Amino acid sequence: MSDPAILLEAKFNPRVCTYWLLSGAVIMLIFVVTIPLIPFWFYFGRKLTLKYLEHIGCTLTTKTLVVKKGWINTIEKTIPLEKITDLALKQGPIMRYLDLHALSVETAGSSGAGGALVSLVGIEDALDFRNAVLAQRDVLSAAEHRLHEVTSTLKTAVPPEGDAAVLADIRDSLHRMEELMQANASAGQ
Repeated sequence: MSDPAILLEAKFNPRVCTYWLLSGAVIMLIFVVTIPLIPFWFYFGRKLTLKYLEHIGCTLTTKTLVVKKGWINTIEKTIPLEKITDLALKQGPIMRYLDLHALSVETAGSSGAGGALVSLVGIEDALDFRNAVLAQRDVLSAAEHRLHEVTSTLKTAVPPEGDAAVLADIRDSLHRMEELMQANASAGQ
């Protein structure tokens, strides 16, 4: 079985590193005890976020959405397009300031307490990428619907009792052939 063709590769905006740094700093401000660590966070965090950005990717194929994340612990998720129920775009205040969006992929099984199956922050042209994924999902769904219609038409074209009649005819023909072969064999002796 061949791999599905790649339709679109998501590109990530480098400003997402700034978003991650600012988000971390806000969390450190909330936990007052960690305020002295903020300068270290901006120095080392910048390097870490750039490294993480190098190891994140999202690929749309003809049948799936493949998400790769992680530098130390890597995660790769392959999400069948027919399982995707929604692609939500979110934008908080820091994201709005940096002109970034978070794209959340939701499937039928992920809509519970855990939230989205996958969330990606910083995809360039996130709305266009979202629309491309949803359009490919619809194309795939329409193709599956047409295939279902064709197979159901074929099933109704040949009734099951017709199969039994054909098999009965074959059985009767085989019996006649056996009788002829036995008659020829006894006549040859």
